[in-house]
Amino acid sequence: MKKRYYLLAFPFFLTSCVSLDEDPKSNQVSSQFYNNESDANAAIYATYSALINGNDTKTLYNRGIQNGPEVATDDYIGGPLASDVNTQAYAALTHDASNSRSQALWEDSYNLINKANIAIDNIGKISQGVISETKREQYINEAKFLRALSYFNLVRWFKYVPLILHETTSVSPSSLNVTQATEDEVYEQIIKDLKDAEALPSPQEQTSSDLGRATSGSAKAILTKVYLTRQQWQLAADKAKEIIDSNWYDLFENFEDVFNVETKNGKEHIFSIQFKGNSGLVSHHMARSAAPLSSMVPGIGGSYADAYNPKSDLYESYSITDKRRDISLATTFVSPSNGQTYTLDEPLFNKYYDISVPGSQINSSKNIPVIRYAEILLIYAEALNELNGPTSTAYDYIDKVRKRAGISLLKDKAPNLSKEDFRDSIFQERRKEFVFEFNRWFDLSRRGADYYIAMLKKAGKLNVKPKHIHLPIPQREIDINPNLKQNPDWEN
Repeated sequence: MKKRYYLLAFPFFLTSCVSLDEDPKSNQVSSQFYNNESDANAAIYATYSALINGNDTKTLYNRGIQNGPEVATDDYIGGPLASDVNTQAYAALTHDASNSRSQALWEDSYNLINKANIAIDNIGKISQGVISETKREQYINEAKFLRALSYFNLVRWFKYVPLILHETTSVSPSSLNVTQATEDEVYEQIIKDLKDAEALPSPQEQTSSDLGRATSGSAKAILTKVYLTRQQWQLAADKAKEIIDSNWYDLFENFEDVFNVETKNGKEHIFSIQFKGNSGLVSHHMARSAAPLSSMVPGIGGSYADAYNPKSDLYESYSITDKRRDISLATTFVSPSNGQTYTLDEPLFNKYYDISVPGSQINSSKNIPVIRYAEILLIYAEALNELNGPTSTAYDYIDKVRKRAGISLLKDKAPNLSKEDFRDSIFQERRKEFVFEFNRWFDLSRRGADYYIAMLKKAGKLNVKPKHIHLPIPQREIDINPNLKQNPDWEN
């Protein structure tokens, strides 16, 4: 069978395409491709594209995370049209090592890492004079940022993962049958990559044509979250304060602007997954999966495959004055067909619903935030509390988020909280602020098994066990690589 490879470089919010009609004689190998600055830029676009392109329609930041670990939390279930039994197993906490959603997360993450490794290994080899040293450094550091983000997800999900830092150029068993690294080794590399990526241009230095690409602020923000996850409270506090003092970011005055198409890549957005509707290339599965069916609201073309857990108390936990509630969770929709308002039995996730394409939410142009400034403020408040208890400064920073939400300030509502109660307040604020933004499982997991179990049982998910604060290593990976070992908690 003849095979020909074609790499087509589009802006990374669209896609990169590869033809699998292949001819080994015409393979475009790395040494032939990496010849100039344009080639290097195309390779970075291809790496970005791996955030939303993969082996099926549920890929990393385009439903993959939602259909795996996120649905295994207190606030989510598979919706009426979630026909994937593997997603339903996650929602019911009956998933195991054979679950295809775990396999997809693993494959898509290492696909991104492989693209990043290829770029890092080869961009540095491009001859001087055909690429500026400034661009060479930028592209390599963008690849390092994306590699670090992927490893940060992997180590939190699976705990013990192979640490691969170079392009795989051999199919020998010694090259393919990699071993797992320790958590400390993976985090050491994540931190190293992110520190290198701090040298990226600042948001203010970024040109309009580069909006959406990683910046120095993106690297600092993910690094802040790494320190928080590692419970390195002083480092987390210092890095968060560095971002705050940079004056690169601010909260939108209106919470709705976080998700408006007109305000994409604005002052609150640190790093986001880019979408452009009606491009004909990338579909917005998060928007479509949460939108109502046409039988529920005439004229709306959703699939209702991601649903709110009716046993969750999230919706009721919002104050009626909280501006985030109806933007995050909608209970009414206006039909574009007849203009009537329809009230739903349960809230639907609403952050990515694009009113400009009501009948085709697959063409939503709303970005998906990976990290935004509100999280930096809450990280700073959390780290300060862990260091010194609920100081007045810690109250100030959680209250910046609460004030924007239009609810009472915590310092007025509960001025004398204990360290433990303030911690709970931070986690509750994160839950309400970042619903449907791929944060809940990570937050529950980092609090430990007791907290995870308590929250899920409260929401009616009684199958939860301590092992669920991590995912099982996919059985298929263990079967093909004798050096991989299952997480001890998942061994039966």
